[in-house]
Amino acid sequence: MKGAAAVGAAGAAALGIDAGSTTCKAVAVDASGRIVARRLEPASPRIDEQAARLIAELRAEAGGDPPVGATGYGRRRVAATRVLTEITCHARGAFALLGRPGLLVDMGGQDTKVIRLGKEGEVLDFSMNDKCAAGTGRFLEVILGRLHVPWGEVADHVRRAERAVPVSSTCTVFAESEVISLVARGEPVEGIVKGIHAALASRVASLARIPGGTELFMSGGVALNPAMVAALAEALGREVRVVPEPQLVGALGAALAAAGSGL
Repeated sequence: MKGAAAVGAAGAAALGIDAGSTTCKAVAVDASGRIVARRLEPASPRIDEQAARLIAELRAEAGGDPPVGATGYGRRRVAATRVLTEITCHARGAFALLGRPGLLVDMGGQDTKVIRLGKEGEVLDFSMNDKCAAGTGRFLEVILGRLHVPWGEVADHVRRAERAVPVSSTCTVFAESEVISLVARGEPVEGIVKGIHAALASRVASLARIPGGTELFMSGGVALNPAMVAALAEALGREVRVVPEPQLVGALGAALAAAGSGL
């Protein structure tokens, strides 16, 4: 993705929609591949109507009538020029933002993707957890909700914890019951919060096969949680860098794909 050229007279070069399970993301890119307009909001059950509205808003803001790429769980319900897989779009979006190879961990609401990017941004390998919420943002959402810990206070809870209280259940439902039992036994909430981050990081790390010298990157909504980034780095034994605008990576990749090989 090149410099910072302004939107031309013809308007945006392309739009991208990532219709995810919990959030819907949309971007417009200019002729250099730079994001010039963006939208992010909770996913609607009427994804076709939501996507149409977001596309109209982006066209009004960025101008033109550009092609549209769609990815995510609801991609087939989007009136798009191109419909693409999440692996394809996250790989392309991440490489556009980073400009170098590495291992991308994308943690979303209902799945976690681990994608190995080659020197040209190609997908060399990938693995995915989409059968159970145990390795996803939904796991954190459920357990933190049970503990009445707001997202904005998670990092403080982890920082104050004297130790991580082990959470052994690999199922979100069972883990919720286990956490209730831990609270009843008097275990500190801070330690439980740290423990669920360690448990989640361990599950995600089991998906990753990391060749020596490979840089690690993280995207998705969970990448905005610094405690999760730190827990994943500890589980993998490597530094983990958060991709710029981590929630928009898939939508950016969809826009670039819709624009064609020129971007």
